[in-house]
Amino acid sequence: MRSRPSGFRLYDHRRPSPASCAVRARGGGARQFRAGLSGNHGCPKRETGNLGRFKASLRENVLGSPKELMKLSVPSLVYAVQNNMAFLALSNLDAAVYQVTYQLKIPCTALCTVLMLNRTLSKLQWISVFMLCGGVILVQWKPAQATKVVVEQNPLLGFGAIAVAVLCSGFAGVYFEKVLKSSDTSLWVRNIQMYLSGIVVTLVGVYLSDGAEIKEKGFFYGYTHYVWLVIFLASVGGLYTSIVVKYTDNIMKGFSAAAAIVLSTVASVMLFGLQITLTFAVGTLLVCVSIYLYGLPRQDTTSIQQGETASKERVSGV
Repeated sequence: MRSRPSGFRLYDHRRPSPASCAVRARGGGARQFRAGLSGNHGCPKRETGNLGRFKASLRENVLGSPKELMKLSVPSLVYAVQNNMAFLALSNLDAAVYQVTYQLKIPCTALCTVLMLNRTLSKLQWISVFMLCGGVILVQWKPAQATKVVVEQNPLLGFGAIAVAVLCSGFAGVYFEKVLKSSDTSLWVRNIQMYLSGIVVTLVGVYLSDGAEIKEKGFFYGYTHYVWLVIFLASVGGLYTSIVVKYTDNIMKGFSAAAAIVLSTVASVMLFGLQITLTFAVGTLLVCVSIYLYGLPRQDTTSIQQGETASKERVSGV
């Protein structure tokens, strides 16, 4: 069977082309075409509405669907565990060791994609995934400081925590991708469902750790304009990430994050005079090459194999 080209796709391989979607819209599916992204068809559709429809959608999909809320609480809980394990690992490992081991989340995400979504990656794509992992490590690498603060660390605990964080990162991302692509529910409703669960989880953690100080000074004590700006940018980044996952996959999210790291470092060079090191240059090269290799279409070896078989039959006939 002929293999499909693989690489940078806006649509899933099971989904029709934009042209066929437009034909279906003109043929009577215009209402569905405008309603949102269909998990069954995957056609690009514009979401329109007003405040009344938004409230009705919230009542139906959030307040009236506790099962869906529970479904989206899974990645929220897993992400909370991941963040705490990452902090625990950082406090028990050297920064360089943490930096190297934490990037294993990239191949772990690829493995979860294969196992949970039944997708296949070519050998070249697997090579590009590990190349991306090495490139990100080199881009973020910082030389050790001459002076170090002596802190009691437990390396065994640190490695255990980083292993849990890596597994949580891969599982939560692919789980959320599967939920996004397996139903007709709007992307924005899915975000609301997941982040409501995340707010509950993080509020519990905040009050358990800093409850007394919050009661004394208030929850928003110390929130400056810069803090609100960071919160806003993080929110936009979260929405952007969900869009990337919806229309591509978690592996492409990892590639886009790596490209963002490179671009932000280049911006720091131009704006703040940051010095480019050899490790950064090599890492940037690896990231760019890995993105290119991952986007290459798979080679169709069917015709080659058929030609070789036919030539062998002719030789044996002689």
